[in-house]
Amino acid sequence: MERKKFLKITGSAAALAFFGGITSLLESCKRASMDMSSAISVITGKFDNILRLPPIINGTSPINLVAKRNTASIIKGKTSYVLGYGDSILAPIIKVNNGQNVSINFQNQLEEITNIHWHGLIIPENMDGHPRYLVQPNSTFNYQFSINQQAGTNWFHPHPHLKTGRQVFRGLAGMFIVNDSEEAALNLPSGEFELPVIIQDKRIYADGSINYSPEEMDVMSGYFGQYICVNGSWSAYHNVKTKVYRLRILNGSNARVYNLSFSNGIPFNIIGSDSGLLGSTQIIGNVILSPGERIDVLVDFSSLSVGAEFYLQSNTFNGGDSQGSESFKIMKFNVTEQVPETFSIPSSLVAFVPISPSLSIKTRTFDISNIHMAMPENGNMNMGMNMDMSKMHNIGGKSFDMERIDETVSANTTEIWEFDNAAGEDLHPMHLHGVQFQVISRTGGRGVILPHEMGWKDTVLCMPGEKVKIIMTFPNNLGTFAFHCHNLEHEDSGMMLNFKIV
Repeated sequence: MERKKFLKITGSAAALAFFGGITSLLESCKRASMDMSSAISVITGKFDNILRLPPIINGTSPINLVAKRNTASIIKGKTSYVLGYGDSILAPIIKVNNGQNVSINFQNQLEEITNIHWHGLIIPENMDGHPRYLVQPNSTFNYQFSINQQAGTNWFHPHPHLKTGRQVFRGLAGMFIVNDSEEAALNLPSGEFELPVIIQDKRIYADGSINYSPEEMDVMSGYFGQYICVNGSWSAYHNVKTKVYRLRILNGSNARVYNLSFSNGIPFNIIGSDSGLLGSTQIIGNVILSPGERIDVLVDFSSLSVGAEFYLQSNTFNGGDSQGSESFKIMKFNVTEQVPETFSIPSSLVAFVPISPSLSIKTRTFDISNIHMAMPENGNMNMGMNMDMSKMHNIGGKSFDMERIDETVSANTTEIWEFDNAAGEDLHPMHLHGVQFQVISRTGGRGVILPHEMGWKDTVLCMPGEKVKIIMTFPNNLGTFAFHCHNLEHEDSGMMLNFKIV
């Protein structure tokens, strides 16, 4: 729903009623002594909190994941109650090889339903984590699937409808890395020189507890936090040597988009997009990364001097009504040791074959501008609070229905899908379950395919004023899958549909 259209339709009185929740939010924050200068302004610290590195699980053995309530030190010196798949916030990193059979024993120790969506994996319907497949409290489920895809940086998180935003925000997420022989032949940096970077923002009270209590405005724009965390640590730093590092960067935030760069101007050598390596290295100075997207980059620190300090930061950008107006530092790097470097960043990577548009048997267009406003059941727009919050966002005027099949596609066929945000005022990262795609065009707005979009994707950002076309060949995994906006407040409030592979 667009704010300007909402104000025109409802009038100032209704708008005040609708947005009045912001006052109550700020008042409640004051009562709880929340450390926040405004509703969404970022707070920057001293960068004296050592970066947390999640443990790594080798997927060759049965994997045990437990969703439960934990404690973690997100802010140095404070204890936060969080959710995690291990003994802290987030999850261990799972690493597997292409061709491997994976068995994951999942236990739900939460007091509510949950599940796991394996974001970026091409696996059967009943393993994918569609919100129809839920694990009840104090119950278990065994996820079993085979890996049959190229090397890439994937991830996992819960997907229960109306609860996804809260569970992810409180800490349930983790990386799922696939390796293969083609990638191994490149001899890319590994071990201490392969660094996971999971970026999330948290809204945290003064006592360290995480707050997730979205009001109407939060549902419209997305839920933002003041504390930008990396791997569950706020104001984090990491010591590096004068080597080339591989950074696997995930935007695991609910809604916040980052325009990433290094404060000292070091370029990103992008070698991979969401779910696979590119055909050739793309060298850029900054990259806009939306929720759900990943980039795989090589960063050369070999020319720096011991004692150098610099930051991974987010710059301003034109992000529509709700974000992009702030620049801020995310984490600090300290160069602490001079060592020789013999690795050279490759220009050519792996075989990448573009899908020809001539193979497409159908083109589908989806209006994601949210100009179709969800009306209250009684049709009365005099009070904004009468609106059904679960149907505030939509795709083509349709809000999510668990049992309805919105699109039917055929296995092993190729289609072009267009996401049309030309009339929209919000940005939307669109994600498809169960299939990987290639971006073939962007018109309006930025008007080009970006360097990090020149590979296999499962999430693509549609800025206000843009139309984005993608092309994909549907796998032979029959059943129902979801596609949705990966702004999790938009998703939970209805911006999700079902497609069925037959």
